[in-house]
Amino acid sequence: MSQPTNASSAAEPHPEIAGLLEQMGATPAPGLTSLSPDGARAFTKQMFPDPEEPTPVGDVMDLEIGELGNEFGIRVYVPEGEGPFSTLLYFHGGGWVLGDIDSYDETCRRFVDETGAMVVSVDYRLAPEHQFPTPLNDCYTAAEWVVNNAESMQIDENNIAIGGDSAGANLAAAVTLLARDRGGPEFTHQVLIYPVTDYAFDTDSYEENADGYLLTKDDMETFWNQYLPNKIDGKNPYASPLQARNLADLPPATVVTCGFDPLRDEGAAYAHRLSKAGVEVNYINYDDAIHGIVQMVVEPMILTRAVELIDDVSTDLSDAFE
Repeated sequence: MSQPTNASSAAEPHPEIAGLLEQMGATPAPGLTSLSPDGARAFTKQMFPDPEEPTPVGDVMDLEIGELGNEFGIRVYVPEGEGPFSTLLYFHGGGWVLGDIDSYDETCRRFVDETGAMVVSVDYRLAPEHQFPTPLNDCYTAAEWVVNNAESMQIDENNIAIGGDSAGANLAAAVTLLARDRGGPEFTHQVLIYPVTDYAFDTDSYEENADGYLLTKDDMETFWNQYLPNKIDGKNPYASPLQARNLADLPPATVVTCGFDPLRDEGAAYAHRLSKAGVEVNYINYDDAIHGIVQMVVEPMILTRAVELIDDVSTDLSDAFE
């Protein structure tokens, strides 16, 4: 396992990513901050088309869980073969405002294909209609559901990992903190892909990558403003895991950052804090990549770095599940 160090960016983005950014820059498009939440959701959904031939898995089930009146969806991807299956509980990204299980369908299928594990993708309720801590509570409910239904769902309760990307990684990190503090579900591993870890915008990567690399500083300020009921909640470690005083006794982690990402430095800082607290960490920085690449695995937007990211994370998960 590699140890976290100071993150950095390459001199230029990967050629495929540079071409994508040039293409996007040539096409007039509204900024996310100028759109309503529904408008931003519709716009971003167009960016990630459904694949013509999705990666095959054994079975897919759409279910609804949660208490009456507070239900939300999950999608269960079952691998080929017989259970019980090692399982990854996955939370999608999108700044707590955007994204859904449909837009992450191919990403989750690839994790199933690469690891042979079941994936449970969570359609937690979104801000600003449902602000902190509602999305977090939904994710914690999903974690409890996976454990409580392990036998009936053919889940190996001794091999449950948790993960997500961006805001989903923020929620995954927060769920592990909540579970530790409450004596709740135990996880074999945590996967934090370019995580949001702190309500602050003062890092070098926020200055270096404020504009021009898909996710902007303005986007993140807007997302935080829609997620938090008030600014003081930004100090809550369940909203900003980097604010937690103690990160000991958390699951071993894979933490991924990208060089041309405003969130790069806070992800690296969280990996460093985990390691200092005695948590085993594999820290990976794709120095020529941008935020959001884990979704870029569908034609015409299949990126080499996206495929490598899923491969690297899947390797860690497979090792953790042994």
